[in-house]
Amino acid sequence: MKKTDNNKLTGWVKWILPLCLFIFMPISILAQTTADFQKAVARYKNAKNVTATVTKRAHKDAVATDAVTKGTFQMKAPAVVTITMEGGKDQLLMEGSQFTMVANGKKHKTNSQKNIQFASFQTVFESILSGGAKSIDHLTDLQLSKKGNLLVLTITPKPDSKKAARRMMFSSFVLTIDTKSSELRSLRMNERAGYTEYTFSNFKF
Repeated sequence: MKKTDNNKLTGWVKWILPLCLFIFMPISILAQTTADFQKAVARYKNAKNVTATVTKRAHKDAVATDAVTKGTFQMKAPAVVTITMEGGKDQLLMEGSQFTMVANGKKHKTNSQKNIQFASFQTVFESILSGGAKSIDHLTDLQLSKKGNLLVLTITPKPDSKKAARRMMFSSFVLTIDTKSSELRSLRMNERAGYTEYTFSNFKF
């Protein structure tokens, strides 16, 4: 082989190797975090009713002090998630595709078909409650990452219009799961001018 041919081959290798790394490394990382998720939620497969203590922190950018309350958290297979504060005056309830929010005693209802921001939220919790049997691989607005023993699931809803974007209550949801204990550690719901964060403890499977 001529020297010029060798130079061409060397140049081609130098170009193709970084390209392969660029293409396949994200796929490898995604496959690993998906495997971490499957392992972390496997415990829920046989847990029909899960309860925990929850602390809610409501942060508003315009308010100096956060409002902090305590309550209860419950998950029931196949698709029920309930966070109850102050004897039900403050509540977040998911029953399949149906969502109910109670704030200061006032009830608001929606569903994940009409309100697209809750679609992936519903799928993620259904996947957790199924022990990972329900796939989350198709969720384009979901990002998975690792921080030590925590698996971080970030859902950033993608509205299909400016009008839908203006109507969205939450800009993103961030859920953390302890990969060793399978316990949910926190759920943060980010808003335009603040956030609501729930932290969980005293899990019972």
